[in-house]
Amino acid sequence: MMTAKAIISGIGISAIGRNTDVSALDLTEQASRAAIADAGLSPADIDGVATLGDTPPAEASARLGIAPRYHGEGYSRGGLLSYVMAAAEAVEQGRARHVLIYRTVKMKGGNITAKDADEARKRGPKAQAAATATLPTMMADTPQLLAYHGYAATNWLGMHCQRHMALYGTTKEQLGWLAINSRRNAALNPLAVLREPITMDDYLAAPMISTPFGRLDCDIPIDGSAAFVVSHPGYAADAPNAAPAIEAFGGSTGPGAWTLRPDYPAMASVDAAAEMWSKTDLKPADIDIAQLYDGFTFLTFAWLEALGICERGGAGPFVEGATRIALDGALPLNTYGGQLSAGRLHGHWSLHEACLQLRREAGDRQVAKPLRVAAVSNGGGPIAGCLLLTSG
Repeated sequence: MMTAKAIISGIGISAIGRNTDVSALDLTEQASRAAIADAGLSPADIDGVATLGDTPPAEASARLGIAPRYHGEGYSRGGLLSYVMAAAEAVEQGRARHVLIYRTVKMKGGNITAKDADEARKRGPKAQAAATATLPTMMADTPQLLAYHGYAATNWLGMHCQRHMALYGTTKEQLGWLAINSRRNAALNPLAVLREPITMDDYLAAPMISTPFGRLDCDIPIDGSAAFVVSHPGYAADAPNAAPAIEAFGGSTGPGAWTLRPDYPAMASVDAAAEMWSKTDLKPADIDIAQLYDGFTFLTFAWLEALGICERGGAGPFVEGATRIALDGALPLNTYGGQLSAGRLHGHWSLHEACLQLRREAGDRQVAKPLRVAAVSNGGGPIAGCLLLTSG
């Protein structure tokens, strides 16, 4: 291992629900105050605040009584985890000592509607191309995808999955084992919004959304917030709780857009993982637990392969039967229930869970075996980020 860039000294999570009346700012405050207290700090100790497409940092800082000197500038290639990575670099370089990172989501407001998608299709490919002519390379094929497939990522990633099935023999049932395992873990998580057990028959009978994805292949929207304090490694001795170290990270924003990679259906996750592994002496075999992005079941398959946990095309057999990925399996996976069952916090609940597991504070779902290295990932298509945490 190399010297850690930073530690995660504090973690916090808000109340979780669906279509609640709690404001985004209130959810942000709940999670952030919990994370700051967990780190043994006060708001006055926080000298950096950052988020991505979320409750404005100025509003959160004012509510919390924080006067930050660092505002999240830096690493920009790690998708929705990029500000965690940027904060790690900031504390390593001395631009901040304690950075508050949060991600807050609300189901109501700002979502693409079915009417929006229908209007996008009606405009046709030429109009879409003109409207998005300045998109960066990572989104170069977006106009055509919008024109022919609408705004639904379900459609775009469904094509990736179908191609994977054609090349490697991946089956619908193998996707189902991931969903079943996630729900089994969610049953042990009191914050998860879907906790009733599901069978393979339940999975296969779920309404089809976009072939091959049914309803149980798709993550579940929620209202909630997760927050973290990323601190200089020198604070580890003073932190009141075990502070997982950020060992290495990597990110990518292409190239190859959604569908133009020569190794399609591979995604930017391949490049993000390669960068991460180049920054550490650790190897895929060292991973004890994995919290991998599951906006759709297939994205977790893509991450298993990108990270080198299994060979390309091998994710289906790897998860089949859900024994290898169970809490008592060789590689416990998405132990909190994942976005498929616990709820969609865009990879940040995955990071929260990885910290809980390494701190051995995950309650009924705590993995029994010793845990030293956790992998966390985020994103799909042309945007991806991943990191390795090691136990403090």
